[in-house]
Amino acid sequence: MLLAVVILLAGGCAVLVVGLSNEADKTVRVTYEVTGDARRVNIAYSTWQDGERRTRQEEDRPLPWRKELRTKGFAKGGLLAVTVGPDGGTATCSVRIDDGDPRTDTASGASATATCTGF
Repeated sequence: MLLAVVILLAGGCAVLVVGLSNEADKTVRVTYEVTGDARRVNIAYSTWQDGERRTRQEEDRPLPWRKELRTKGFAKGGLLAVTVGPDGGTATCSVRIDDGDPRTDTASGASATATCTGF
């Protein structure tokens, strides 16, 4: 299952165009949320440090899950991917930058993946 997320991340990174924000010195708030009735999920999400995008992973997490980052050097092309565990269920990912509209996607069933990109 983790391998599927890593492959998804590698493939997603290959097709995403990463560009720096016009306001690289501005601090932005990135809010990640995963909700649903899946008992356990694996989560991968983008972080930014010194203008570089990095990916962090959290495995076997219960829902709901939420993470908020405040960062400078925000680079567009971020990712939030959630993979449903072997017990199945649904999981919905949501990413919001400051007070903007969220990017969302939903996965249903064992090993299904929802991917939020384009933020």
